[in-house]
Amino acid sequence: MCVAAYTAQGAFAEQARAKETDVIALPDDVDFADADAFTLAYGTSYHALVDRGELKAGDTLLVLGAAGGVGLAAIQIGKLVGARVIAAASSAEKLAFCREHGADDVIDYAKEDLRERIKTLTGANGPNVVFDPVGGTYAEPAFRSIGWRGRYLVVGFANGEIPKLPLNLALLKGASIVGVFWGGHMQREHALAEQEFATMVEWIKAGKLRPVVTKRYTLDETLQALDDMMNCRVTGKIVIEM
Repeated sequence: MCVAAYTAQGAFAEQARAKETDVIALPDDVDFADADAFTLAYGTSYHALVDRGELKAGDTLLVLGAAGGVGLAAIQIGKLVGARVIAAASSAEKLAFCREHGADDVIDYAKEDLRERIKTLTGANGPNVVFDPVGGTYAEPAFRSIGWRGRYLVVGFANGEIPKLPLNLALLKGASIVGVFWGGHMQREHALAEQEFATMVEWIKAGKLRPVVTKRYTLDETLQALDDMMNCRVTGKIVIEM
């Protein structure tokens, strides 16, 4: 049996302690690299979509930064929930990767106008949920495109820029801006987080979900791994093996 341990992130990191309750038992055919890719990325995406975003079958989900670790997890979880998933990323290769893992439609926001493409794909209705782990310049056009009563999930700022969204957009759309802090969720709502992981483990056992590790590096290749991440050459999750 493979096990994965999760710890709190961000402001709670100093309080994190490895203990029995921080261990998740995974099926025997899940190796340690897959386990390493599972906890943070999939824990964050499930908490964001199902708990905070209230995503349900029939909804339309827009995933920004869709070819990254949490983005890919959001695609997979969105499809398992029964949503239509639109993946947005910065190259044709990344978007092909997203389609391979379940995205229904794609947007190349390096070449296409994000708002116009969302309008075309949703019949001007907009997505019900926007999953944004990127921030930066695409946040506002994505929020301007959101559907009535939509939920905009603030997951992170991989772009490095924290966007400033005009609050009148929330008023006009009847929309919600929803913060997603998985570390705080783990600390404050541990029992709920365990239920979320239990659901995903059942999906893994049933063959419906599998963490995606696209490349494995040796310890000596750590600098190369970090450089690949910093220069956006990574899709899915990468792992450094000791």
